[in-house]
Amino acid sequence: MADSSSKSKEQQSTRVYHPYQDLNVPIQKLYNLPTAPEHLFPEEAARTHRSWGDNLQYYTGAGYLSGAVVGAARGTLQGLREAESGDSLKLRLNRVLNSGGHAGRGLGNSLGVLGLIFAGLETGMIHFRGADDFVNSAVAGLGTGALYRAAAGPRSAAIAGAIGGIAAAAAVAGKQALKRYVPI
Repeated sequence: MADSSSKSKEQQSTRVYHPYQDLNVPIQKLYNLPTAPEHLFPEEAARTHRSWGDNLQYYTGAGYLSGAVVGAARGTLQGLREAESGDSLKLRLNRVLNSGGHAGRGLGNSLGVLGLIFAGLETGMIHFRGADDFVNSAVAGLGTGALYRAAAGPRSAAIAGAIGGIAAAAAVAGKQALKRYVPI
């Protein structure tokens, strides 16, 4: 019985821990995070476009990731189609995984290189022209297609350049149309 009376005295002398008691800020306003981007230096806030490093990481990473996902899906379907009826489950699974990994690596690397070339050419055009508009993207797409297929000959490079320029211009036009007509 002596223990129960001593516990009640201890409970009366202690208080519940409250981590925000010494702060003179209402709890509701404590975790209001800023909605605008935060910059370390004021020069970063004045920029109108991404830096060359940001472009390089964005286009190369997005190209590799999308290529790897699409290639892995294609390779997996191909591995499922090529599975033979006499194969065991372990052998079929191995074939599917190998096929998906092989196709994913190949397409991911190809699209990553395309993103790398595009980022370099677009950043060079922005620096050379001193303007950041859709012409830079179209010319970068044209140059990317031409450089990527240059080893296959001039005709193939010209066709790939035209396709790359049209694709880049269409992507920029689509992005501008989405910004204008789709409220986000």
